[in-house]
Amino acid sequence: MTATSRLTPAAQLAMDVILGKPVKGIPIWLINPMEHRMIDRIAGVPEGTYLMKPEPTYRQMLLNAGCCLVDQYIPENPLSMGRSGYRDNKPRGATTGAREIVRDGIPIDSPEAVVDHLEKIVLPGLKKSTVEFDEDRRVRELIEGERAVQAQLGPGMLKVPYGCVSFPALAYGHYGYENYFMAYALYPEVMERFFAAQADKALQNNRAVLRAYREGGLPPLTRLDHDMADSRGTLVDIASLDRIWFPHFARCLEPLLKSDIKLIWHCDGNLSQMVPRLLDVGIKGFQGFQYEDGMDYEAICTMKTREGEPLFIIAGVSVTRTLPHGTPDDVRREMKWLVEKGPRTGLALGGSSSIAPGVPWENLQALVDGFNYYREHGRG
Repeated sequence: MTATSRLTPAAQLAMDVILGKPVKGIPIWLINPMEHRMIDRIAGVPEGTYLMKPEPTYRQMLLNAGCCLVDQYIPENPLSMGRSGYRDNKPRGATTGAREIVRDGIPIDSPEAVVDHLEKIVLPGLKKSTVEFDEDRRVRELIEGERAVQAQLGPGMLKVPYGCVSFPALAYGHYGYENYFMAYALYPEVMERFFAAQADKALQNNRAVLRAYREGGLPPLTRLDHDMADSRGTLVDIASLDRIWFPHFARCLEPLLKSDIKLIWHCDGNLSQMVPRLLDVGIKGFQGFQYEDGMDYEAICTMKTREGEPLFIIAGVSVTRTLPHGTPDDVRREMKWLVEKGPRTGLALGGSSSIAPGVPWENLQALVDGFNYYREHGRG
């Protein structure tokens, strides 16, 4: 399915909202329950079906939930989690309790080790991959990948690209929180060289992404996803981001920012300080919102893009507060609030993130019922 294909009414609803057209209904973005029996139950199949047939069961679950707008399609993701959460025998990583972090033979046991690895391995590798970048190949891969997932989803859901746009990232996932953030604080000049090198490569990729949208007729929306905050605020001082991150972030996005493609940002934690800065760069909307951490949904929904247009908002029912700890009435109230305070155009509904095991069925049922109601009736 491309932007010029004949769309089903459900997919057309999603496309019209992306394009900023007035519509009656509200499109439904995906949900990702991690408890297998809940996937089965929403899909309307016997318990245990998801484990035997994960992809078709997950797809049917999305359809039954009213989903018509999909970016990140991860049908086998819940297989990584058991009924009571992640299994204790899973390998530990840099941010999940690994006893030792070693990168390319270098033990990451100090901030200086982070810098040593960046300068000896990462920066030369980024330079080499930038020189060797094959734009035509990247364009083909993106178009073929999007078309393959769209065919897998079928005509009832519109697939929009996800994870294709590149930009500089914090490397805590590679080195672990402690040593990486000490290196960030102690060696800002190295960190800026790292962000600059990432941006050089990202700029090439993003030119290819723009071509893929044009040549593949892809729906003009994508979500940028990188966790840069916790419940207190940004993971690093916002002033430091102003100095060494935002300029490179803006530079590598420039080809896309000049197009009609809507770049929206995934909100994790309290991103309040970043919101106006992201809008200044040219980001056109947000998804996620941890309201309990101080994200002011109502205020954000009144903001405009730097061109003065309404934001594109994917409003999620809270998966850390309302769904696990609330009642069905709480779920319904939160959905009503999201709709009433959301933008008049450019609004989609979903879950704010993955739904962990333990959410009562009655709450999930209220969520799904609400999705199907608002998709059909909109604001009523």
